[in-house]
Amino acid sequence: MPNPLSLLALAGPGLLMAATGVGAGDLATASFAGSHLGVAVLWAVVIGGFLKFVLTEGLARWQLATGQTLLEGIAHRMGFLPGLLFLPYLLLWSFFVSSALMSACGVTLHALIPVFTDAADGKIAFGILCSLAGLGLVRAGGFRLFEIVMNVCISIMFVTVIMTALLLWPGTGPVLQGLLIPTVPDAGGSGWIWTVALIGGVGGTLTILCYGYWIREKGRFGPGEIRNCRIDLGVSYTMTVLFGLAMVIIGSTIEIEGRGAGLLVALGESLGRELGPVGGWLFLLGAFGAVFSSLLGVWQSVPYLFADTVRLFVRSGARASSVDTSAPSYRLYMIAIAIIPMTGLFMSFREIQKLYAVVGAGFMPLLAILLLVMNGRRAWVGEFRNRWPATLSLLATAVFFGSIAWNTWL
Repeated sequence: MPNPLSLLALAGPGLLMAATGVGAGDLATASFAGSHLGVAVLWAVVIGGFLKFVLTEGLARWQLATGQTLLEGIAHRMGFLPGLLFLPYLLLWSFFVSSALMSACGVTLHALIPVFTDAADGKIAFGILCSLAGLGLVRAGGFRLFEIVMNVCISIMFVTVIMTALLLWPGTGPVLQGLLIPTVPDAGGSGWIWTVALIGGVGGTLTILCYGYWIREKGRFGPGEIRNCRIDLGVSYTMTVLFGLAMVIIGSTIEIEGRGAGLLVALGESLGRELGPVGGWLFLLGAFGAVFSSLLGVWQSVPYLFADTVRLFVRSGARASSVDTSAPSYRLYMIAIAIIPMTGLFMSFREIQKLYAVVGAGFMPLLAILLLVMNGRRAWVGEFRNRWPATLSLLATAVFFGSIAWNTWL
């Protein structure tokens, strides 16, 4: 039987994925779904975690089998056009997700430390502070300090949220029924909408691509690391699913109102009434750990995508070397996403979150289709091509997230 400590040692990049993938929107969706539908939809969290595991495992398998990141594979085998289309999409996504994360950090930190009389002023001031602090941590400490801080954040959010769920435990019978028997309460009303949002809200979106760069940072190369990456992702998505289950359970036990980061504050206030001031404060501390770890993850990882896109698709003849974190394209983009989206702090969090959801909706089905094609060719990945379970899972993922994108855009 594997040693739990050895499993955690393998789960370094996966834990970064888990920490980055859980943002304010995910927390709000899970708690609101629990409030509206109860624990009957716990199964949806498990399905969502599995679909994201399928995508990230496919990405890791491609990279370890070929020695190329997914972007490198696209550049070498599909030409320049996909990259040139991806670049403006990346710029839009970066702006909206960065603004949303700054707003969420600002709102949550203001709830923890209410030194401003106006909540809007608190959101702006604390949002700017968190952005600059995240930039300083990532730039000054490199990957090692980033990994340590992220592990601290995910530990805080995991322990506090799981403890809160256990304190509000609705009973083992209803929880097991919600996990094992798929049902959708209020299916004729908003039940399906919230269930679909819950499945799609587990884990990250574009940041899934960053897993390939993190496993490079950890020195994982070659097909022999595929098994380790599967263990890594299994541990990290298990933690992500447990976190989502806990948020649904918490939401199912109290009445909450609001949207986005404001919902987290309202949830903290409700928990304060149920569990006492310390209980509400601890939950908000965990929520801040969740959104700040997402901010750190985006600040550190998304510049990889920009620098790689520029290297592969904009600069001719620059395909030979991997991303250099000291390169101007990496450092300038890190500064840009920490500074320019501060303008979004003056918009409502609801609008920023909505724009982020619209921009992000189309990425997941495209990634699933790419992995179906690129991992489906023996000439490209050899014996590590998709088997029928992976093919069926990727098809299901493409159809599911494609339907979400269709409904979001239309």
